[in-house]
Amino acid sequence: MTTRTRFAPSPTGYMHIGNLRTALYEYLIAKSAGGDFILRIEDTDQKRYVEGATDIIYKTLKRVGMNWDEGPDIGGNYGPYVQSERKAIYAEYAHKLVELGGAHYCFCAQKEENNDAEEETTESHIKLNDPCKKLSLAEAKQRISAGEPFVVRQNINRKGTSVFHDVVYGDIEIDYDELDEGVLLKSDGLPTYNFANVIDDHLMNITHVVRGNEYISSTPKYNLIYEAFGWTPPVYVHVPPVMKDAQHKLSKRNGDASFQDLVAKGYLPEAILNYIALLGWNPGDEREIFSLQELAKCFSSDRLNKSPAIFDIEKLTWMNGCYIRNLTAEEFHKLAMPYYTHLSYPIDFHALSNVLQPRIETLAQIPAETDFFAAMPEYDLALYENKKMKTDITIAKQAIKLVLPLLKDLSTWNNDALFATLKDCAAAHEMKNGQILYPVRIALSGKATTPGGATEIASILGKDETIKRLEQALNKLEQ
Repeated sequence: MTTRTRFAPSPTGYMHIGNLRTALYEYLIAKSAGGDFILRIEDTDQKRYVEGATDIIYKTLKRVGMNWDEGPDIGGNYGPYVQSERKAIYAEYAHKLVELGGAHYCFCAQKEENNDAEEETTESHIKLNDPCKKLSLAEAKQRISAGEPFVVRQNINRKGTSVFHDVVYGDIEIDYDELDEGVLLKSDGLPTYNFANVIDDHLMNITHVVRGNEYISSTPKYNLIYEAFGWTPPVYVHVPPVMKDAQHKLSKRNGDASFQDLVAKGYLPEAILNYIALLGWNPGDEREIFSLQELAKCFSSDRLNKSPAIFDIEKLTWMNGCYIRNLTAEEFHKLAMPYYTHLSYPIDFHALSNVLQPRIETLAQIPAETDFFAAMPEYDLALYENKKMKTDITIAKQAIKLVLPLLKDLSTWNNDALFATLKDCAAAHEMKNGQILYPVRIALSGKATTPGGATEIASILGKDETIKRLEQALNKLEQ
């Protein structure tokens, strides 16, 4: 049988990191086996629906390269791929399930459980003593024919223990007495999360289901539905949560970063995807940098971990730096240009990109690293005091006086020519290179640390601006 997995997000906003990781594992399980990856939109919980969120799902998956084989936008043999368009299908199977004894019609006026994907995880499992279970099927149908509102509620008629296998956790046992007889079809005709997933997964020939381990306790309820219809359940792959710290899960409800937030903060989509692949899975060796294609070749679900993974922003930042340095110069320059809006010509932006690429870890660092190119900041003369470079204010004044006429006469203005000129200046006056280069860098930037050295900064600023700043620095030193 062809391996078929599905990513079935709810269109409720930006892509949460945990959701993207689920999508990635679904994708890798399918592609590592030469199978199909299906996109399905679960939009039956209209209270939480966010306009435009479906487009965010499409754009996010495409941006990281996880193209789907079937889905709402491209179709397939098992559509529709949007749950709200499958209402008649759910109604048909809900009524069949009642006929098979796996559910019953309920007319109680009590509040219906919504059982959407997130609320289901926090429900307490309360066994419902529903008087409607005592109604005969004929009596229930008569009340429905009379127009009385109803829901379809699952029957838990088992005693003892449910046993099922999970790829990550092995064999799991859950007492049937812990299960509640939840609503499967609501009075508005829309299904709950529990029911729609089972029906869709079977009809779409889904072979493997990846979801959070918070759904383990509900799995016996899904299996009872499969059993009632005589269907074979999929392979279950329950994964532990992605944690903010040892006590708290990452959650978009708590304002934790989504995929879109991280991209806005200057992280590359490829780096984010690489990092989250390792949040709960390991390749079995020390390697950490993988393309999506490489992950698909080496991924194996039996290397998924049982323990929760803590999202480490420092590790992601380090990995993002690796990806930035691995870009071609032109690729990096193209990504960096939107971060140069505070700068203007005649700055050599290509030269600036060349200086920045090996020195930054996120694109969002660019404005702060380059602000001195836009305007010379106020700075303390104490910056010229540096024991390591053996400089002080007197030496700094001497250095700038020496280099100014040399730079004014310099006809070739690039980093190599500038470095040779300043190095020769130091040698001619029996000074160390740092005693020339360090004061010049402070004079041009007003900062203790910069993304480039003195001559790199000068080449980017251009001849006129460099000389202007050196003259201003000399005036400052002589006051």
